[in-house]
Amino acid sequence: MNKILIVEDEESIAELEKDYLELSGFEVSIEGTGDVGVKRALSEDFNLIILDLMLPNVDGFEICKRIREEKNIPIIMVSAKKDDIDKIRGLGLGADDYMTKPFSPSELVARVKAHLARYERLIGTGTNENELIEIRGIKIDKIARRVYVNDEEKIFTTKEFDLLTFLAEHPNHVFTKEELFKEIWEMESIGDIATVTVHIKKIREKIEFNTSKPQYIETIWGVGYRFKI
Repeated sequence: MNKILIVEDEESIAELEKDYLELSGFEVSIEGTGDVGVKRALSEDFNLIILDLMLPNVDGFEICKRIREEKNIPIIMVSAKKDDIDKIRGLGLGADDYMTKPFSPSELVARVKAHLARYERLIGTGTNENELIEIRGIKIDKIARRVYVNDEEKIFTTKEFDLLTFLAEHPNHVFTKEELFKEIWEMESIGDIATVTVHIKKIREKIEFNTSKPQYIETIWGVGYRFKI
């Protein structure tokens, strides 16, 4: 049974989320403060974290950052703040998804299932696909989920790795942001274009020599992105 940690200081919201997730077969724990939440996230084996942004003692941004330094599990950040800058910051720190309150519990459950299903497939072994992608100094080890740029390892979050791998497996193909969001996050893109933009920016910072003149991931203005070979 997949274990989920909800870090949320509004008890009524946390309990509602917990009820819906448990009805869907998940084992759910709740913590109402950031300091205790981050300790449990780092010390226990959870499969996914649902993380509120505004928390007592330690905020969601700091918790996300600290989890990403040690673990690669899916993180869904939730907040009543609708500002794009908060969403971009959360995604930039390694969150896999960002939901703005209020949202329906059933939508949360759907996103949890989608993230867990994809993560479980990606960490599984036994694949007939090529295990290694090598393109002009970039080496992507799909089984170990490691990326090397000119023989130097770069650390990628789950979604950064997935997005880079997908683009590298389809070189010279132009994908719209909507297509990339649907492919990597397995959901229709509804107001989530910033998710793709932020992840492309973070990937470029790790693989490009000059991010203002990218030699790998090219922006096709008005359309989307492509991986050049």
